[in-house]
Amino acid sequence: MSALFADDAIARFITHDWQLWARDDQLPPLHAATGKDWRTWLLLGGRGSGKTRAGAEWVRAVALGLWPGEPRAARIALVGPTQAHVRAVMVEGVSGLMSVHPRGERPVLEISKSQLFWPATGAIAQFFSAEDPEGLRGPQFDAAWCDELARWNRGNRAWDMLQFGLRLGTLPRQVVTTTPRATKLLKAIIADEATAITRARTVDNAAHLAPAFIAEVTRMYAGTALGRQELDGEVVTERPDSLWQRKWMVEARTRIAPEMRRIVVAVDPPVTATENADTCGIVVAGLGPDNRAYVLADRSLQGRDPATWARAVIAAFRDFAADRIVAESNQGGDLVVNVIRSVDQNAPVKKVHASRGKFARAEPIAALYAEARVVHVGEFPALENQMCDFGPEGLSEGRSPDRVDALVWALTELMLVSTRDPVIRRL
Repeated sequence: MSALFADDAIARFITHDWQLWARDDQLPPLHAATGKDWRTWLLLGGRGSGKTRAGAEWVRAVALGLWPGEPRAARIALVGPTQAHVRAVMVEGVSGLMSVHPRGERPVLEISKSQLFWPATGAIAQFFSAEDPEGLRGPQFDAAWCDELARWNRGNRAWDMLQFGLRLGTLPRQVVTTTPRATKLLKAIIADEATAITRARTVDNAAHLAPAFIAEVTRMYAGTALGRQELDGEVVTERPDSLWQRKWMVEARTRIAPEMRRIVVAVDPPVTATENADTCGIVVAGLGPDNRAYVLADRSLQGRDPATWARAVIAAFRDFAADRIVAESNQGGDLVVNVIRSVDQNAPVKKVHASRGKFARAEPIAALYAEARVVHVGEFPALENQMCDFGPEGLSEGRSPDRVDALVWALTELMLVSTRDPVIRRL
């Protein structure tokens, strides 16, 4: 039994899944690469591997002053994908904070204040949602528990705000419990020399899971990319539920485009023009003599005002001798057309309106890629990375898939919409 737990009354509440993460009395181990002390303890694990229980036990330990050789934490941040997740999973869930305390030791849930209070020590744990990063501006902490970080929609911003708030005590620490997804934020945390990492697979905690569950998920997902991520806790570079596979683009790539029968420029305009605004997706594509679509350019811009991205759209239209501009009008309606025509009043702009969700619109386009009916002329890293990270819930980091949207509109116009007889266009 770890030295963390001082008496049998507490030890009775510690099951295998916590010991799995706190094995060999390393709570947690020193960072493997540097041997230095840690600021972030990252617990990467498969579904049911005990991550939530581990996070809850750690918070209990620091709130009650049970962490070996260190003072207790007075102010703790509990950060989840949403406020509902914090309360339902991290606090009141079957492996949450209320469950891991002996009855006489449990904190008081103060719903009106969105916090837990430990009468024995005066420690307070406040609830925060990653959807509201600004909520972390102002409060300060000496400990934090971040759950399911790979699902945070505004992950980078929320993480940054939390780091500024971890400023109390002699060594503020945070524990991150998550099933991994290959987000930029998670990769950055893994690469940080102040991060200690512990891993566990779903099967490592099989003694506390239904045997039928283990058998079924192993049968269905063992050896697959999804299984490596969700069961083995691996950071899989390619998102397993993505609509697109990178090999489709690699196998059909070319360096020289044939003569095009049609060329369109598609634009997915952003709502705002601030520094952190969504990208204005601008993609140029053509229809070749072989009835395949050719992606010719990605001219997307980020954080630019409407006049700037409108000039970029017209520049792409002229550079490629396109015959049409396709513009999504959901956000700006006629204003989008007016902005483009303020640069070229004769620009042939076709408004398109999204009546279905992004994933539903993208599915038939992804099918064209699977059938080798779309070719990329050159490499478009930003666009292709976004395509390979686009799944049923959107992009991993929650941002708008602007480049993908523009691509989908361009290829829909070329391949799925009936038009007049095409004419030959030369590049």
